[in-house]
Amino acid sequence: MQRFLARLLAVSVLGVGSVAFAQAGGSTDNSNSDIKNNRKDLRQDRRDLHKDRKDIHQDQKDINHDRADRNKDRRDLNRDRKDLSSDRRDIRNDREECKEGNKADCKDAAKDRKDIGKDKKDIANDKKDLHADNRDIRNDRKDLHKDRKDARKDKKDIRHDRRDIRHDKQGR
Repeated sequence: MQRFLARLLAVSVLGVGSVAFAQAGGSTDNSNSDIKNNRKDLRQDRRDLHKDRKDIHQDQKDINHDRADRNKDRRDLNRDRKDLSSDRRDIRNDREECKEGNKADCKDAAKDRKDIGKDKKDIANDKKDLHADNRDIRNDRKDLHKDRKDARKDKKDIRHDRRDIRHDKQGR
């Protein structure tokens, strides 16, 4: 009977040990390292998400600044066009006065021609600035799109890492 009880005790201890081992999900060292790695990944993904959100905010500020510059350049361009048209009108009026014999208006027409040249240069520069601002806006919008895409990916990674930690704790 002693032999029987000793064997029964040995079999029950081995059975309980194997059940406990199965509940732990294999070796306990491997699951702890999985949890540790998943937590590390989770921290890194949260850092990435924080950086992406900062980038998104900065890109939005850049876009707003570029739009303000573009609008300012448009106003300058319109002002220069208005100046050009008024200088041309002055030249026409001065030519008529010059034909009638007024010498002061002939000199004034020469000044207006110089103003027209300056106005044309200003218009060309404003067009360049306007084009550059539009290009900056387009590039900032592309950056903003990429940052938002990265942020969505980081959120997804965080969700998966949290799920992996939960599964590792439960032993699945």
